[in-house]
Order: sequence, then structure tokens, then C-alpha cells
Amino acid sequence: MTGALRPGQPVLEVTRELVRRLPKTDLHVHLDGSLRPATLLELARDRGVDLPSSDADELAAYMRVTDARDLVDYLERFRITLSVLQDEEAIERVAYELGADAAAENVRYMEARYSPALNTERGLSFEQVVDASLRGFRAAEREFPIRIGLIICGIRNMSPAVTMALADLTVAYKGEGVVALDLAGPENNHPPGDHREAFERVVRANMPATVHAGEAFGPASIHQAIHLCHASRIGHGTRLREDPDLEQYVNDRRITLECCPTSNVQTGVVATLEDHPIRHYYDRGLLVTINTDNRLMSGVSVTEEIFRTQRAAGLSWSEVCDIVETGFRSAFLPYQVRRALLAEVRAEIDALEREALGAPEAGVA
Repeated sequence: MTGALRPGQPVLEVTRELVRRLPKTDLHVHLDGSLRPATLLELARDRGVDLPSSDADELAAYMRVTDARDLVDYLERFRITLSVLQDEEAIERVAYELGADAAAENVRYMEARYSPALNTERGLSFEQVVDASLRGFRAAEREFPIRIGLIICGIRNMSPAVTMALADLTVAYKGEGVVALDLAGPENNHPPGDHREAFERVVRANMPATVHAGEAFGPASIHQAIHLCHASRIGHGTRLREDPDLEQYVNDRRITLECCPTSNVQTGVVATLEDHPIRHYYDRGLLVTINTDNRLMSGVSVTEEIFRTQRAAGLSWSEVCDIVETGFRSAFLPYQVRRALLAEVRAEIDALEREALGAPEAGVA
């Protein structure tokens, strides 16, 4: 197991501060669900958009979803954030701030996602939307020690023709900051297979895919995501455990689950964090990662999400480190880049452990 302490050393207690200092990933975070409340207020004021509150703290509390009956209810809050993300300046700013916020808690690699099809109400082209977010991400990368990739999302309840156009966009930006295609939106009555041609387009261009599946719908959604849309990662995958045979296939093929436990509680997929199947999946050897989903709607940071999940699932320090390293191993980066990044991360974790234990630095007598 990676991240384990050497025999004879005391076991580290997992604290919020240690988790904050860990080098981390966030492989499943929506740009349009991760605005700073103060920025949302400012953008709305400048654009003449009415919001439920003019106070940042009150707005943050309103945007944090505590009353959703299901995923569809949860997604309603996006109407508010999308109302201010219809111009390049706003998109670029929000992208930069997401990178800055992630870097501030030592997220070293992030894959942010959104659908450009939702940012065109005022005439922006898909390309203008993508270019604006990439400018923001690149600005954050220049200023902070973070690397950011963009995942473009198709939307389930939109026409497959729109998803195909987004697939073409994904391929056009290959090597320019876009790393994969995703499918998001309401799962019920919108199976992934409806969009299979778009995913085949991306995979034929030698690019990876991830699909939201097994969140609001059962394992059949995951089955289609893998076998029809060629997903090499699954967004959420919470209900995978309902199909042991498919679960074994996912494990055998080393398909990573992008777990977002707090979000899953909010959408009613699980009742509490303690009920989340991440412990079940980890104990069976599946590749699991811990992600924010939406910093604003879920009211979490990567640090907080890992710390809460660690407490709820009873994860040890070495298990937390193992899950963190899985994030880097599962990144949509070239193998050589992943390998070099993982070596840096392991060295940083070793140094953090030595410091926490009061041990001398490596090579020091």
C-alpha cells in the first residue's frame, strides 16, 4: 500500500491540518458550481442579475444545497451561477479563482469541468467560452503551483447532436488544455448510450472519457457509460455496489471512481456520509478518489471533503495517502507526466510524515 509508514513507526493521527498540507487532486469539480460567494455577488451586481441575497454569507448559505429531494433539485442552483457566466470576463475570472482556491489548499492537479453549451445565452461561441476558461486556468498556473486540465461536459437532456458538437470541440482542443469529454445532467430517462457516437468520436481521437453514472440511476447507467461510451473513469459511481458482477469488472479493468460523498448525501443517493460506499469499494481494491463536485453548492474544499470522508469511513493515514495518490495515478495526463508528478508527490508526503513524527530529514544523521 502506498503512503504507509515504515514498520515500527507510530501511526499518524489524521488531522485537518495534515490533510490540508497533503498534495492533492480534484478530478471532479464543476466550474459553474464553484464560484466564490463574493464573486457571485459582484458579477451579478455588474450584470444586473437579481440574487436571493445581497449578503455574501447569506448567499453562501442559500447556495449550499440542504433541501434537495434528488439530483434534479440539486441542479436547480446552477440556474443562479450560470446567469452570471455568460461573458468571457466572468468565465475567465471564475476559472482563475477556482485555480487559486484549489492551490491555496495544496491541490497540485485539478480537472475542472463544465458544459460550454450552458454559457452561450448571450451569443458566446463554444470556442470563446473554452478560451476564456483556459485563460483563467493558465493565469492561475503561472501564479500558483498547480496544473489544471479542462473536461468538457455534454448534457444528458440535450440533443445528442449538441454532445457531438462538444465532442468535436474536445478533439479540437486536444493538447491545448482540454483533456476529456464527460456527460452530466439528470440521469433518469437520459441513458448515456444516447450519446455514444460523441464519445466514440473522442475515443477515436485517442482522448479519454469520463461519465456521470450511478448517481441518480442504478448500475445500468454505469454499464452503458463503460461499454457504450468507453468511460475510463466514472463520475460518482455510488450505486455500483448494487451489481457485484459489474463492480468486479470495474475493479478488474481498473476504472477509477470519482467519489463526491458530500454531494451524494445532498442528492439523497446516500443518507449520511457513513452510508457512502467508498469504504466498501476501497476494501475491495477498487480505485477511488475523493472530490468536491461543487465547492459552492456542497460547501466544501478538497481538504474538508477528504477529512470528513476519512472520519466517516474510518480511513487510516496510510489509506488517505493511498487514495490521494490514486488521484494522481488516475489523472488524464500523459503517463510520463503522471509518473514524474507522482514521484514528487510521494517525496512530499514522506517529508510531511517525517515532520509530523519529529523525525530527522532523509540523509541527516
